[in-house]
Amino acid sequence: MSEATSRTGRTGPAPGALLLCRAEPDSVAPVARLLRDRMRLMRAGEGWSVLVPEGGPWLHGEEPVDRVMTGWATALAVGAPWPVLALGWDADRGGYTLASGFRRPVGYVWLANGTLAGEDEAMHTFAARLALDPVLDAQSLDHLTKPDPASDARARLRGLLAVLARVGLDLPAGLAPGEPTDRLLEVARDLPDARPIEWEGWQTVRGELEVVAGRRLTPWLPWSGDPKARALALAQMAAGLPLAAWGLRHRSGGWLTAGALLLAHGALGLSYDLTHPRD
Repeated sequence: MSEATSRTGRTGPAPGALLLCRAEPDSVAPVARLLRDRMRLMRAGEGWSVLVPEGGPWLHGEEPVDRVMTGWATALAVGAPWPVLALGWDADRGGYTLASGFRRPVGYVWLANGTLAGEDEAMHTFAARLALDPVLDAQSLDHLTKPDPASDARARLRGLLAVLARVGLDLPAGLAPGEPTDRLLEVARDLPDARPIEWEGWQTVRGELEVVAGRRLTPWLPWSGDPKARALALAQMAAGLPLAAWGLRHRSGGWLTAGALLLAHGALGLSYDLTHPRD
């Protein structure tokens, strides 16, 4: 496995990340392009998709992988009817962030050796937002928040994915927590159903979103042209401006992307409302 120097100066597994969306690839593709980063998208089981980033600020030590992935997950989930789960790991730690709509993202982190560094309440919120079984799944998740010398961060993340397998998640072979970014991308490029995701300009993305809405693949409110859509567009712009400013001030690419995407969603939503008036 590739190795990299961690934030604490020690050498360990190279960073990697995955974005899991609880939606079909056709619904995810036009939204993922708004991130303006090159990725590979493919199916990941019943009603799930996975995005494999081709690169990221974490590869050059510019920004921690967990911070970037939190921003990306938040950006993807804004205004979408499906949640986004970001998995990220490096030489120091591994964990997840769950984003859904405008709700505050929740996450849990384990140190590289499996030491707990999260709040139990976050795991309970995680289960509730994904509508997991309150008994069977909750017990399995609780186990991930208990000390276990035999389980490192990678094993904890795999345990999390095992719980999600009960609700349809099935990652392609080779896409596993702990693998470095280059290895994940190598696997993704060889999968027959993987499609490239890259920025193609606002007009192309907007056209795809209209097709998605027309096919009823997802209830994409910003493109419905009703009063709720206008209110959502204004709310997105109001929330996006301070997020983008915060990301710029702190040189956080993930949060800058989230803020910019909120602003873009809002602007395009208002534009669609003006150019496609309802009778």
